[in-house]
Amino acid sequence: MRIALIGTGNVGRALARAWAAAGHEVVLGSRDPEARKDVGAELGLPLARVREAAERADVVVNATPGAESVALLRAAGADVLDGKVLVDIAVGFTMEPHGFVLTHPEESLGEEIQRAFPSARVVKTLSTMDSTAMAPPPGLARHSTVFLSGDDAGAKAVTRSLLTDLGWPEASQLDLGPIRSARGQEHFAHLFIAVAEALGTHTFNIRVVAEGSGGAEKE
Repeated sequence: MRIALIGTGNVGRALARAWAAAGHEVVLGSRDPEARKDVGAELGLPLARVREAAERADVVVNATPGAESVALLRAAGADVLDGKVLVDIAVGFTMEPHGFVLTHPEESLGEEIQRAFPSARVVKTLSTMDSTAMAPPPGLARHSTVFLSGDDAGAKAVTRSLLTDLGWPEASQLDLGPIRSARGQEHFAHLFIAVAEALGTHTFNIRVVAEGSGGAEKE
């Protein structure tokens, strides 16, 4: 599968490395590819401007800073995103004097992206964990939960396959329903920060355990 990762930060690099290792054709999309040549060299992957990367991809992955995501995706063009699976991982936030503040307190970035690009097939996932846990050690993937939110069943099926390629077994993948459920994924960021501070690490994940089931996994 041809994957365009829009964003060259920690998330983009971690996912690019893992999906390339799984055999996918990965290109990194940047506003300024010349300024990020070091990232391409580090990963051994091509870089292109956002629109060019998205044009030749089957799947576009938003790994940009969430407060800037819609504007950066507009650089790709709505026409380029039409009909494509758009996997959204970002959480929009700012750091204020009083602490961490979400930029989408009443909804989710996932919903905003779907509204801005109505013909794109948006799926929210991987936004409840740090980049260091997105392609996880087998134990972490097997015993914790990754979530999906989106309105398009076919796009979710593609995203599930890509999650499996990262190391997430089907049993660890929990479909939360339509794109509006992305609010829960993004607003979890406040709890994520509190847990990270309590543990002294960002490399962790949560597990959903249902009464009588032994967990979210399908036994």
